[in-house]
Parts: sequence; structure tokens; C-alpha cells
Amino acid sequence: MSDPMLNITGLSKTFPGRKIGPVIQVLDNINLTQNEGEFLAIMGPSGCGKSTLLNIVAGFDQADSGLCQMHGKTIEGAGPDRGVVFQEYALFPWMTVERNVEFAMQAAGKWNASAPARIDAILSRIGLDAFRDAFPKHLSGGMRQRLAIGRILAIDSPMMLMDEPFGALDAITRGLLQADLVALWQETRKSILFITHSVDEALFLAERVVVMTPRPGRIVLDLKIDLPRPRDITSPAFNQAKREIIDVITPALRLVEPSA
Repeated sequence: MSDPMLNITGLSKTFPGRKIGPVIQVLDNINLTQNEGEFLAIMGPSGCGKSTLLNIVAGFDQADSGLCQMHGKTIEGAGPDRGVVFQEYALFPWMTVERNVEFAMQAAGKWNASAPARIDAILSRIGLDAFRDAFPKHLSGGMRQRLAIGRILAIDSPMMLMDEPFGALDAITRGLLQADLVALWQETRKSILFITHSVDEALFLAERVVVMTPRPGRIVLDLKIDLPRPRDITSPAFNQAKREIIDVITPALRLVEPSA
């Protein structure tokens, strides 16, 4: 087997406490790998450090200790090899749909003679071709998130980092985008690192689910999800995997120290 695309070893992270108080341990000795083309979900309760971990992989933050490497090279900052989709969309409100995608390609140095045709194909793929001249404020939440994903497709990042991208959407829209994301991953086989606090979402989407404890975040379960697609959330196999995760999460939640 080839070396993993992402390799995290002994990674820990702290944040300063209030005023002169003690530091807050956010991540503690994280060891994690992700293979090329793998769909990996990281889940855990709010405040467990999963978004902090994604920010370190994205290059937006640095660990206090340990290694975070892509293809054997230490991550020292953001780069076009890692596209990020946030819950808050992070679109340019003064740019049209088409211009948002165009700018992403230009900023990543991916603009060339074939770029206009690529934009057309991407807008068609994400269902926004008829809205290419619209501004983000005229789009629904689901359409905005499709556009955010389209920008990542435009720069052709081999890895997609997604921080609870569907968390602010209604249940119906979230379900549709989850199905779209699975279809997109099956088409492109990009590596996806997906952050969520939902057991159902993690099991519906991912090939592997990593479960973290409440702060300080530690990995307590790394579960291979060997379920056929499309996945049936009502099936006995799906619910057996769900029980396995919940059986790990529930005792960990009881061990959380009360706030001072």
C-alpha cells in the first residue's frame, strides 16, 4: 500500500485561557492518516477540537507539537491542493456566481484558455448555470453552498476540507446536498475530510468515521464503514454502526469535567 496522502502524528494544540488563566488544551496527541481518494468524516461534540484540526490541515493554524503532513511534506500554510468549504459559505457577495468561480481559478493560478469552458461545465454540474449572473444574496442557502463547492471544483484541489458545510441548512436541503456530495465524490474520487457533529451524516457520507472525545479532543474510535451505496439510514446495518458510535460517544460525554 502506498503512503497516506495525509499523515498526522502526535498532534496537540492549546489556546490561551482568559487573561492570565491556564491554557486550554484543545487537541491531545492526535494520530490520523487519510489515503488518496478517501472520504473521511471526523465527528464529535461541539468544542472537541474537530474544526481546529481541520484548520491545521488547511494551513490556517499551527499545532503546538506533532506533525501534520501532506504527501510527506509538513503543512506550513494554505495552498491550492486543499480547498476549504465552510458552513458560512465564504463567498464574495459583490461578485456574481460566475465571477466567484472565475476569481477562484485566477487566484489559484488555474486560469487558461480552457477556463471558460470549465466554468460552464462546473456551473452545469452544480445546477447553477441559470444563475450565473445572480449575486449570492439572491441564492438560497443550498445554492450558496453548491457555489462554494463549485469554487473548489474549479481550482481542482485534490483534497476537499469541509467544516460542517450543511449544518445551517434545513433537513430537506441538507439531504439533497449530502446525496449530491456522494455523487460528486464517486465521480471525482477526490479526498474529502468532512467535519460533522451528526452521526447520521457521517455514516451516510463517509468510508471511514473518526470519533473524537470532548475537549481535549482525542480519537477514541476509527471505524471503517462498509455499507453499500446508496445508503439506507433505516437499515439494520446502518443502525448497528450508529449504535457502535453512540456507545463510544455517550460514556465520553459523561467524563467531561464541569466548567470552572
